[in-house]
Amino acid sequence: MRKAPVIDADTFVHACHRGATILRRREFMTLLAGATAAWPLAARAQQRSRISKVGVLWHAANAEEEGPLFKGLLEGFRTLGYVEGRNISLEHRFPNEIPERFKRMATELVALNVDALVGAATQAALALRDATRTIPIVFMFIPDPILTKLVDSLSRPGGNVTGLSNFSSDLIGKRLQLLKEAIPRLSRVALLVNPDSQISRRYIEAAQAAAPALGLTIQAFEVRLLDEFEPAFDAMARAAMQAVSI
Repeated sequence: MRKAPVIDADTFVHACHRGATILRRREFMTLLAGATAAWPLAARAQQRSRISKVGVLWHAANAEEEGPLFKGLLEGFRTLGYVEGRNISLEHRFPNEIPERFKRMATELVALNVDALVGAATQAALALRDATRTIPIVFMFIPDPILTKLVDSLSRPGGNVTGLSNFSSDLIGKRLQLLKEAIPRLSRVALLVNPDSQISRRYIEAAQAAAPALGLTIQAFEVRLLDEFEPAFDAMARAAMQAVSI
């Protein structure tokens, strides 16, 4: 099976001036579902009468705690024509961020002989990778999949793992350059970061190092919890940010 490249989520940025909308989390999850369905399940497209089975290893305690991420994944599959109970079956596991549960639940999903696996964040993806080297795995929200050794490179992941990355330090400057080319008058760019993450600190440092040559001012906005997203976007508007990189 041809390996899909890792999708760099930070390239999906929307200008937030002149009434344009910032990329919503649910739209982002639709993209994730697209990546999941297009890679492992497309190879089985000829088996329309067969229900595909996908295992999803989350990190919270239940679907309610996953909030819009959980709902967005389901909506994304439906948008692509995958309807649960008709042509796809989803097996969910919620480890409640307890380390030993990640390993046990990953093993459980592999034992179900699923067609593909989805790992929410680094710990889940690593547990799935350790549980199987053959079932396709799609990860989401992995800050640096190369650093964590999930993939060999972004363009050629290798093995049975691919997915969505929201950070790669060697590409920060290029992303800002592309953003500047798309919006020539751009001067103020917001970064949406988790201040508790070491990756976020590296992200800010890399962006600030690349910004002067492009005539950009970088400002970081902190988000730790889901209910902090809206206040962060409000703060961006007050600070006259013209674009945001997530």
